[in-house]
Amino acid sequence: MIPIRLYLLFIVVLVLFQACDEYVPVPKPRAYPRVIYPEKAYQPFAESYCGFTFDVPAYAVIERDTAFFDERPESDCWFNIEVPELNASIHCSYYPVTSRARLDELVQDAFTMAQKHNIKANYIEEIPVHREAERVHGIVFNIEGATASSYQFFLTDSTKNFLRGALYFNTQARPDSLAPVQAFMQEDVNRLVSSLTWK
Repeated sequence: MIPIRLYLLFIVVLVLFQACDEYVPVPKPRAYPRVIYPEKAYQPFAESYCGFTFDVPAYAVIERDTAFFDERPESDCWFNIEVPELNASIHCSYYPVTSRARLDELVQDAFTMAQKHNIKANYIEEIPVHREAERVHGIVFNIEGATASSYQFFLTDSTKNFLRGALYFNTQARPDSLAPVQAFMQEDVNRLVSSLTWK
């Protein structure tokens, strides 16, 4: 009698273990990574090595650029506006304008840099900037698609100053997941463009 009871107990235990093995995986819902945005606040950028000022995010860090491919930059006014919380940076380079030919060359370079993204871009919108009172003219390039830089600009007074900037994220270009962060940073670039004044 004991062997039959042990046999039945063994079968019951075996059935219970098999019932536990029936695991049905359930996929997690798709979601964007959680991003904690800093509170919007601005302060003046008035570094002594640059001949202009504009509003820069209070949560940004200015890093002066002292090397360009192991060479000294054309101007002392090359810098990056870093936003570590969002893994973003705005690379800015300033060039003095010495002649009309030099201005034309700089403008052409800015268009060339924006057009290099045409391979991956779905669309490039050129937004003109004209503020006569402050002598600020230029173009903002809104580049849609899986590109390295989605927002670029150049600003000039057409006689002495030329500033070029580009927004970059230190991550793989995925437009869908970057869209909210990109929109947040585009506000900061737009604030820079709208507040720039030459000294």
